Amino acid sequence: MAAALSAKKSPGAERAENLRWLQEQMNPYFFIAMKDEPEALAILARELGMLRHNRRMILADRDKALIMAVVNQPGTLYDTLRRIPEREISYAMIAHSDDPIPGIAQQLEIQRFEFDRKCNEDIIAGRNITVPSAIKSSVSTAVRKFYPDFDMADFGRLLQILWLNNENYVRISPPRRVAQALRLLQEGNRHGGIYLDVEEMEQGEAENESRVFFAVGNPPQKDFLLQTMEVFQRLKVGINRAYCLTISNGVHPYFLGTFYVRNLNGGTLARNSELFCRLERELSATQLLATTSRTYREFVSTGLMSGDDATLANAFIAFCHSNLGHNQPDRFGLDDVRNAFLSHPEITLQLTQLFRARFDPAVEDRSAAYAKALAETEREVTGYNTGHRYLDEVRRTIFRCCLAFITHSLKTNFFVLEKQALAFRLDPTYLTELGPDFTADLPAAVPFRVTFFFSRYGFGYHIGFSDIARGGWRTVICRTLDDLVTNADTLLRENFVLAHTQHLKNKDIYEGGSKLVTLLDVSDLKEHEREMETWRLYKLQYGITGAFLDIFTTDNGIARHSAVVDYYREDEPIELGPDENMHDSMIETIAGMSKQRGYMLGIGIMSSKRVGINHKEYGVTSTGVMKFAEITMAELGIDIRRDPFTIKLTGGPNGDVAGNALRLLMDRSPQAAIVLILDGTAALCDPAGADHGELRRILLKHDLDAFDPAALHAGGFILFRTGSRREGLRELFRRITKTDEGLVEEWISLDEFSKEYGELVFTVQADLFIPAGGRPETIDKENWAHFFLPDGTPSARAIVEGANSFITPAARTELQKRGIIVMRDASANKCGVISSSYEIIANLLLSEREFLENKGRYVADVLDILEKRAGDEARLILKRRREQPSLLCTEISDSISMEINTNYARLFAFFQGRPELVRHPLYRRAVLAHLPRIIAEQPQFRRRLARLPQKYLSAILAAEIGSSMVYKGDREAEFEDLIRLHLARNFPA
Repeated sequence: MAAALSAKKSPGAERAENLRWLQEQMNPYFFIAMKDEPEALAILARELGMLRHNRRMILADRDKALIMAVVNQPGTLYDTLRRIPEREISYAMIAHSDDPIPGIAQQLEIQRFEFDRKCNEDIIAGRNITVPSAIKSSVSTAVRKFYPDFDMADFGRLLQILWLNNENYVRISPPRRVAQALRLLQEGNRHGGIYLDVEEMEQGEAENESRVFFAVGNPPQKDFLLQTMEVFQRLKVGINRAYCLTISNGVHPYFLGTFYVRNLNGGTLARNSELFCRLERELSATQLLATTSRTYREFVSTGLMSGDDATLANAFIAFCHSNLGHNQPDRFGLDDVRNAFLSHPEITLQLTQLFRARFDPAVEDRSAAYAKALAETEREVTGYNTGHRYLDEVRRTIFRCCLAFITHSLKTNFFVLEKQALAFRLDPTYLTELGPDFTADLPAAVPFRVTFFFSRYGFGYHIGFSDIARGGWRTVICRTLDDLVTNADTLLRENFVLAHTQHLKNKDIYEGGSKLVTLLDVSDLKEHEREMETWRLYKLQYGITGAFLDIFTTDNGIARHSAVVDYYREDEPIELGPDENMHDSMIETIAGMSKQRGYMLGIGIMSSKRVGINHKEYGVTSTGVMKFAEITMAELGIDIRRDPFTIKLTGGPNGDVAGNALRLLMDRSPQAAIVLILDGTAALCDPAGADHGELRRILLKHDLDAFDPAALHAGGFILFRTGSRREGLRELFRRITKTDEGLVEEWISLDEFSKEYGELVFTVQADLFIPAGGRPETIDKENWAHFFLPDGTPSARAIVEGANSFITPAARTELQKRGIIVMRDASANKCGVISSSYEIIANLLLSEREFLENKGRYVADVLDILEKRAGDEARLILKRRREQPSLLCTEISDSISMEINTNYARLFAFFQGRPELVRHPLYRRAVLAHLPRIIAEQPQFRRRLARLPQKYLSAILAAEIGSSMVYKGDREAEFEDLIRLHLARNFPA
């Protein structure tokens, strides 16, 4: 009937009636927000009646804008977002009418999207652009009135960022709306990149409506807006209006969302209400739980679990897979572990409830609640039986592993709301509980601590072998699903071996060894989305840093954050350093976050900073590698500073270790012929030696694929991994060879490329091989024999390992049995971590200004220490080899490390028990001997030794005395002294 009546009206009358209805039903802010789209409003007023017959109506459809009027039904926004690439949305506005559209039972929904994302370069380039003074003044007035706690020192910068991203939004929006966006951006920064708040509407505004603010730095890239809207829908929080901006801050995107909502169950959404607490948890979980994950689809979408419980389930899956799969990948592959949790949601929920009973700070009488939940869970797991014997055994093992994870976790940030990653600090005895079936392939030593991290885009471990520990942070980027599964299978073992190797390597310093290794999943990104890969890398590393600080920032040993239940209750000084895929900007960010959050080490958490010793700039790791190479080659009768010799390397000219090794080599060894260089971009083979001049042109600036093939000698060639092309289904790779007539280019198949590229390390002959880059376990027990030529001659007489774990222990043994001298990583590349140790000492003793003023002298002193430490060990290894020819160099290296670490452990415990000794002049001399000369020689710095924590002074003494006893000791003389002292005490004259 309504439709029939409407048909009799004139177009003008119907337009007037529609306009009157819109003015009554749509919030006044809707018209303000749409005043720059008069044509769209005109179409809406004229054609509103069309929605009685159609689900949607296009109001504007341009390259950079889409505006639609939609009949509001469940799934309408989802349908729209599914059709457009959400990652391109720069602005989204959603608005609803108060009442149904005349003639039908549904409300009107307006969807407005803009697609004008500014890139980081646009924001950086526009830093000199100014916002009009009138706009700046009105927004400033609104900020001061409505948000008096806003830090006005940041006002100009944040307004400029907003202006450069969306000038039109700033121009047409009321000043208060702009002020809200600026406050959101500032609060997001203050809260570590995630912020949520709610305001009740003022009297006279919409009844029972609340204003929800949500800001996220570097948000998930593909379905974040949709996931956010789904949270509101799932919790029955109706969105009347929403204004969402995605801007760039010059580094990464930032999401700023303002939602005007109603509690569909009645009442307002109050800040401390149960509903708002649930909303906080669920929106926090959007940073950790991908909508593409099966736990989301099968647990969250179906209502079986909350978003945060599903996130915890994903963490369980990653932990159990990486702990069980490295030794038995066929039984405990990722799908096997995931299916165990997904097939039995009741057990998954039981495990999450046990975890909550142990760590939820809101649980009353936690001990009793946990004991009850533990007994129930153990009964469930022990009694698990579906009648499928093999499958039941596998899944019981998985659930037991998860149980061990929960019972051995000592603290976690799971209940911290403002987080972008999870952290779990474990008692490492859980490894013993897993049993030898799952630890047989790990080094025999038990770590001091294991910390597990989980993020939306990856996960990883920090493994440390002593209380004070340091080691680098390596991120492995997985660009395919095969990469992800394969690396996840071996992650724990790789991390464990690297951390243990680091512990052997750290023998000369006061910190024991540790390593942080994380996987980054970018397998869903296409080739043209590589910028997103960097954003995702930063999201992972920033989130894990925040999680690290959540649990390790302490007051009197107890975790400072009130949401962290701490069963460990000790200060933990953990030092990190840059490793694979750690950018300079993130190094500075991590140091700044640590200082801001009040971690006990401040900026000393991270080495290689601006206020520090950048490894690549100063070549600290390569300094030790090349000292080992020099002493090792002298043992073979070659003086590398004067004599001609040949060398091959893995790792490219732009890499830290390889690049600086090449620099030192060309500076010190003019007769060196570099016959092979191999990195991730190319392989260069030149029997006459790579041209030093061309190498210097690209050194520490470009990868190997930038080498000009014209500089090759006859017989040389370059294989390019980059710049491949396709012919039909075949991928082809370029090979350029230098002949007497000139350069010859050919294109070879993937199989031909892979075969030749993989064989070069084994077949190219040289006097010296320095693996200074490449994946761990490249040479292993299966392929070590290929390192020998058909006549039995080794393809290199000596190997000095610049890269960690490039050769497996079994392969090292076989290579040495056949006459090759192998100087292992724990000895040869130890100088990087020694340099980092002295950087942290500088951070503890000198102000930033003092360090920068004295940096040249300080770094020179450290480089002298590095040369000495490397030389001491290299000479001792070869001395013991000459004394006992049956011993392998790697065995001697391990023996030296164990001797020093044993001394260190005993001495550290001794000095911790006798703290007064560190002030005695004799012991103070030992402390000063450990430090750079500038500290010992300048009184104002020397006096500051008293600032160092007692634990640090004990550790420095233990390191200096423990190492000097081995490097400088005379076993026979010391044994004689021990006998003499014993006799003097027990058989007096």
